[in-house]
Amino acid sequence: MTARDVWPILLFGAIAALLPLFVTAGTLLNFAIFTLILCLAAQGWNILGGFGGQYSFGHAAFFGTGAYAAAVLQVRYGVNPYITFLAGIALAALVGWVIGFLSFRSGLRGSYFALVTLAFAEVFRVLANAASFTGGAAGLLIPLDQRPANFQFESRGWFYLVVLALVVVALLLTRALERSRLGAQLVAVRENEEAARAVGVDALRVKLSAITLSAAMTGAAGGLYAQYFLYLDSTIAYGTWISVEALLAPIIGGAGTVFGPVIGAVILHTLAELTRMMVGRIPGIDLVIFGVLLILVVRYPPRHLLRFLRWRR
Repeated sequence: MTARDVWPILLFGAIAALLPLFVTAGTLLNFAIFTLILCLAAQGWNILGGFGGQYSFGHAAFFGTGAYAAAVLQVRYGVNPYITFLAGIALAALVGWVIGFLSFRSGLRGSYFALVTLAFAEVFRVLANAASFTGGAAGLLIPLDQRPANFQFESRGWFYLVVLALVVVALLLTRALERSRLGAQLVAVRENEEAARAVGVDALRVKLSAITLSAAMTGAAGGLYAQYFLYLDSTIAYGTWISVEALLAPIIGGAGTVFGPVIGAVILHTLAELTRMMVGRIPGIDLVIFGVLLILVVRYPPRHLLRFLRWRR
């Protein structure tokens, strides 16, 4: 990577880090933190779906695994939250590798791969809802202990900065992947897998690397969610909502670009909040808006925005 590749990411991080200095309202900080958590999950999806062309409908499997690992290890076994957070990332990456190996080894791609990931996420949701160590249908509550050593902060601003730092790291990793040999191979597989194999690309290895990194990022988002909201149940951790939003954000903002998931996440959550303000908290209204937005983006793609994002690459 060159300085030209890195400075837009660092500039974004520096400007975003100023937010807690000017915004003290808890509602706005909650919005910002939740949007950044979605950015992280969406960036994970973007690596697999945007750069690799392997569309997943089940990234909730990775999000929930990271979240439950962080919560269960803390509540049931008293493990330090920072260690449980890292363990959640590792476990989510392992789950991603296993799902990828079973799917890609069998030659699944396109809609077949998307449906398999959706099935895995649903199986995990059912198991989490039935298992006693996850709290079952009642869910799992992480004890409130607002100390930095416990990965909890009295000020939302500090947690915002932690999440922002991880988003910046994810952006840098994505940029490094984009400029690497692996990134070029991943794009080659996306464009024409048979042609890529013909020139010596190990498509299975490339796709497994992508889904493992993708799952790790999404698992990190899940761990942050659990640590911030301090409550999980199967519908939250493995619910379709996170799969839908992780998929929509990159597509709306620009799939296969570094900043696309960030732009898409901001658009999605701004629209969701504005909709709730105007029509109230009607269950599912945000998904209706997301669906309409997706149809519009597919029918009328934002070519000027995409052209700018790809130029910045």
